[in-house]
Amino acid sequence: MKMRGAEIVWECLTREGVDVVFGYPGGANMPIYDAMLNYPVHHVLARHEQGAAHMADGYARASGKVGVAMTTSGPGATNLVTGIATAMMDSIPTVFITGQVPSHLIGGDAFQEVDVTGITLPITKHNYLVMHAEELAETIREAFHVARSGRPGPVLIDICKNAQVEMCDFVYPELKLRERQSAPSPRVLLDEAAHLIEKAKRPVILCGHGAIISGAEEELMKFAVQTQTPVTSTLLGLGAFPASHELSLGMMGMHGESHANMAIQNADLLLAFGMRFDDRVTGVPKTYAPGAKKIHIEIDPAEVNKNVRVDVPLVGDLKSVLRDLLPLLGEYDHEEWKQEIAAWKAESDSRNIINWEDDGKLYAAHVVNDIWEATGGAALVTTDVGQHQMWSAQYYLLDKPNRWITSGGAGTMGFGLPSAIGAWFAAKNEEVWAIVGDGGFQMTSPELTTAVQEGANVKVAVLNNRFLGMVRQWQEFFFEKRYSAVNMLTPDFVKLAEAHGIPARRVTKREDAAEAIEWARKTEGPVVLEFSIEMEDAVYPMVPAGAALHEMLQRPMKA
Repeated sequence: MKMRGAEIVWECLTREGVDVVFGYPGGANMPIYDAMLNYPVHHVLARHEQGAAHMADGYARASGKVGVAMTTSGPGATNLVTGIATAMMDSIPTVFITGQVPSHLIGGDAFQEVDVTGITLPITKHNYLVMHAEELAETIREAFHVARSGRPGPVLIDICKNAQVEMCDFVYPELKLRERQSAPSPRVLLDEAAHLIEKAKRPVILCGHGAIISGAEEELMKFAVQTQTPVTSTLLGLGAFPASHELSLGMMGMHGESHANMAIQNADLLLAFGMRFDDRVTGVPKTYAPGAKKIHIEIDPAEVNKNVRVDVPLVGDLKSVLRDLLPLLGEYDHEEWKQEIAAWKAESDSRNIINWEDDGKLYAAHVVNDIWEATGGAALVTTDVGQHQMWSAQYYLLDKPNRWITSGGAGTMGFGLPSAIGAWFAAKNEEVWAIVGDGGFQMTSPELTTAVQEGANVKVAVLNNRFLGMVRQWQEFFFEKRYSAVNMLTPDFVKLAEAHGIPARRVTKREDAAEAIEWARKTEGPVVLEFSIEMEDAVYPMVPAGAALHEMLQRPMKA
């Protein structure tokens, strides 16, 4: 069957199961957009290409499927870069399709010609330049396989305009690349791991994003309960292990729970499950868990011994490795260790702030806690990056995976709103909240009209402290309150929302927060709530740069 290249694009996308695409048309991808009208794919017109990238990312995280975004060449393609880097750092399966100038013009500085494959080479799992129509089907087929297999990640396909209009024979190709099966872990390493686990008196599980990507929640629970090992999570690992479980320690790291960090520093065995020992997790590596042996289960061998040396590396899919390891383990009792951790928790329970109601101030913790209570902890929550992200991680307690969508590795401001729109397309029956800061929200707020146009039932909570809050916190703590470029004049977010056709309210008092949240939940379609929160509140605990994990700054306790 003969087809134009543009038709082959959509034929392949639909056969890959794609039913929604986020994007923006332009001169170099116009043939693709013309052919789209003949295919059953819903297109979401973003207001900025970065927004389209984050929507595809949010869709992928919420659905587990490959998210797709497409743009034109030149600035359209370069506007994707931040979103591609975000997906790469967090291992999100995404395919980005960009238009390119005709192949005979490449290298001639043609209008809107940019070497997008060269630009994105370091931030994609793989990328392609397609110069002729006959290359398209095999390229797209392979791109989806690469995006979703192994350690997932973003793939970019740059398609020359001539390839979009050329005719060629179309045959949906057999996949030449086969899914690499996770080889069983060497028995000698499994035995070494089992021996360390049996000997351990103070073990801690470090649960990372890999637990969610692998779908290993059941195996993680069985392991933790059978061995009675406390579980702490990375920022992206939240939800893999229920926060309400007695073995849960909450989040670890720079703004993690004090007792979780103390447990790590005093452990005699760390079990790293699908995590990469990021610097925000470890603090200074040479002071990290100095008395602990370390077992690392990780699908990407490049991550093993990269940041922290380990004693037993088990390279493979976490779900498979745990299934191999569990039969080698007995049932263990670490009651004394759990009591020691409970004592640390009692000394520095950061959640006490939610009871601060006597000073007339509205704190971010109040807002996040009220959203958590109203939704029963079951909403799908996205965030931007900064103080509000950490407060959300601390106070929106998750018992299920794939409910927490945030930019971890890249730390991308502006991620919250567009990723929430993408997540809504993946889970239209779920309650979706974007908890954003006043700084990040202004970066992508034009996507409010995208939400209106699509009828996206997304609730936006803007935590407005009129500062770039996390930068301000660092300047307060480490630069003698010499505030530089952090005082932020913000628009009237209620009027801004209304200008987009969205109902909105402003909340300034603690006692009004719960009612406003219920109003937003009952209002169909997108809603914006602006919460005027305490300006100079800080996120606690905090591990300063250059400090050991246990050298945390704690919230001053109220008299």
